[in-house]
Amino acid sequence: MGIRLIIQGGLTVNRKTLSLFTLIAVLVTLPVALGACSGSAENETKVRIGEVTRSIFYAPQYVALSQGFFKEEGLDVELTTTAGGDKTMTALLSNAIDVALVGSETSIYVHQQGSDDPVVNFAQVTQTDGTFLVSRKPVAKFDWSMLKGSTFLGQRKGGMPQMAGEFTLKKKGIDPHKDLNLIQNVDFANIPAAFSSGTGEYVQLFEPQATMIEREGKGHVIASFGVESGKLPYTVFMAKKSYMDRNQATIQKFTNAVHRAQKWVNDKPVDEIAAALTPYFADTDKEVVKAVVKRYKDQQSFATDPIVDEQEWNNLQDVMQAAGELKQRADYKALVDTSYARKAIEAAK
Repeated sequence: MGIRLIIQGGLTVNRKTLSLFTLIAVLVTLPVALGACSGSAENETKVRIGEVTRSIFYAPQYVALSQGFFKEEGLDVELTTTAGGDKTMTALLSNAIDVALVGSETSIYVHQQGSDDPVVNFAQVTQTDGTFLVSRKPVAKFDWSMLKGSTFLGQRKGGMPQMAGEFTLKKKGIDPHKDLNLIQNVDFANIPAAFSSGTGEYVQLFEPQATMIEREGKGHVIASFGVESGKLPYTVFMAKKSYMDRNQATIQKFTNAVHRAQKWVNDKPVDEIAAALTPYFADTDKEVVKAVVKRYKDQQSFATDPIVDEQEWNNLQDVMQAAGELKQRADYKALVDTSYARKAIEAAK
């Protein structure tokens, strides 16, 4: 029985009938054929993203991955969950990742420490706070004054959720440190479990935990901190200035993909968006994913373009200042570069 050569692309050649010249021709063209099949992968530029947490709140990022927008821009994106703003920024500063998806306040913290290589915000993903006020008991007609004197399970001090939460409470005439029994010593990942086990009368929660607790009958979503605190550059793609200077084409392609995903999320119905996110939330009930996407979409949490707006940047610093976390206001032009976002918008027209 003759030996058969299976050439990539489906070409089959019987050795008994293969002439020497034909064999040489096949062997010469084989590397070219293989190169044509694998060339696109070889030409892709690798970009390592570190996301501060895995959250439906970051829907455009997962859409850019699942719908192939990064791939179509020639990027091979590696996504890692770096679990916490401090860890995400440490990974970025130490070159363990190239791009961070994290709260823009972290770039201000680095700037306050006097870095020679500032972290620059270049593409916004979310434009509101992503947390909700959850009550242990149902509330027929909620008023923020009801929180006074209650035990409130809050977020980690210095983080954007805590600052946006306290900013809202103060706006509603509540001093969180005087009018509440405020608990802030529970780790971010353990806050939902602490509330479920009986800690606090009210809690500030991200999704999908807020919806999951509501569906389990352990709490009730009664207000949105995102709606109350206003628009902010809440979660932004950022990179060190030195990396951006060396990789301008890569940052542009990256921003192009992000904006394409933003337009896709803005245009598509909830069911289709939820389906695109499923690979990244395999352990979350599909109906919960849909409910969370709808909640965030309804309150316009997903940014519709990647521009970090100066007014929103100033609003962010107002929130930080009210929380006592801002030594001095950071120059917008020093820590924000909108040129990539503007080119991405122009390219998408």
